[in-house]
Amino acid sequence: MVNHQTIDNPAAHLSPEDLAALRENLHEQRLFRQEQLRQIAAPPRAEDLLRRHSAAQAEVDVKVAASARMVLADVEAALGRIAEGRYGMCHLCRRPVERERLMIVPQARYCARCQQVREAGR
Repeated sequence: MVNHQTIDNPAAHLSPEDLAALRENLHEQRLFRQEQLRQIAAPPRAEDLLRRHSAAQAEVDVKVAASARMVLADVEAALGRIAEGRYGMCHLCRRPVERERLMIVPQARYCARCQQVREAGR
């Protein structure tokens, strides 16, 4: 049986309180990632100069910045889906993403099953 309420409103399986908590979590993640990127891009302080001059540290900074940008993009996309009323629907199977999964990974685009299929295909 098809639940038309869920198809018409993907977030129907989430309470208003759930949605508010998820939105707040996403806003906090956005602020954290933005600050992380600011710190990486900032000129090094005197005490960081020796540590940052190593090639290994520079490589770590590049990878951390790339990861932060990727997560920030996912967070921004999730906030956009909330604003558009499309939050909580799997991008592959179009079924609701499990509430428990969203509580752990609020920027999730896929249900647990589709995420496993995607990861297995890598």
